[in-house]
Amino acid sequence: MQTNILTEVFLPISLAIIMLGMGLGLTWDDFARIVKFPKSVAAGLVNQLLLLPLVGLLIVSTIPITKELAVGLMVLAACPGGVTSNLITHLSRGNTALSITLTAITSVITIFTIPFIVNFSLDFFMGKEANIELPVGKTMIQIFGVTLVPVAIGMFIRKKASAFAEKADRPVRIFSAVIFALIVLAAILKERQNLPEYFRTAGLAALLLNLATMALGWFSGAITGIPYEDKISIVIESGIQNGTLGIMITATLLENPAMTVAPALYSLIMFMTGGLLIIGFSRKRQLAEA
Repeated sequence: MQTNILTEVFLPISLAIIMLGMGLGLTWDDFARIVKFPKSVAAGLVNQLLLLPLVGLLIVSTIPITKELAVGLMVLAACPGGVTSNLITHLSRGNTALSITLTAITSVITIFTIPFIVNFSLDFFMGKEANIELPVGKTMIQIFGVTLVPVAIGMFIRKKASAFAEKADRPVRIFSAVIFALIVLAAILKERQNLPEYFRTAGLAALLLNLATMALGWFSGAITGIPYEDKISIVIESGIQNGTLGIMITATLLENPAMTVAPALYSLIMFMTGGLLIIGFSRKRQLAEA
């Protein structure tokens, strides 16, 4: 994904539309639910903001992988949550309110954490070879502009025109899913000649990161004694990342095609494992209700 109109214009606009759609489904009560689900929210935040990057660092430092792909996966690990995790949680019959709460909170916090994690990864894996650094202030402003501002606009629309927001929510979600799929497809097509090698070198690391974070989500839910529906939400929030944001950072801000493929690869994998979670959790609930 070389720097062009796709990465400079279409990608940020697409991400903003996706985040606007998320805002249409949010209210201030979603942020206030931290009081209602204190242990569940705490477990989710620790997993997403602390353990996820640490597990990612351990995996890409242990498994043989190119420096660019290692940085790309770390960028992805720095971008937790998103509308996809909310949708998969809902279809898996998890606690959707908890999922939305975690997404809402991390959308604010990651504005500050992403630049530091990305710059650490660049320095750790590439050092002076990188020749690039993510400007902290500029990055915060850009992430704020394409994530938090559209979410706030969506929430404002919901408050002022709730009937319209309700009608628009489903079409915008579908449109967001289509946009996301096209973005991943574009990222992969741009690097299609190198794709077999990327899967060979980064596929295992991406799969392990996905499975390890999901397992960590289930384990943390078990040791904290939270309800079953909350465990489902924590598992999904821990393993389903904001791939669109990860691709935007690598393609638009870092302008590195190889780094872009890593979050695209992870996105493909998380869709497959997410589909299995939907089938597994839904079937278990149906059997329990039978």
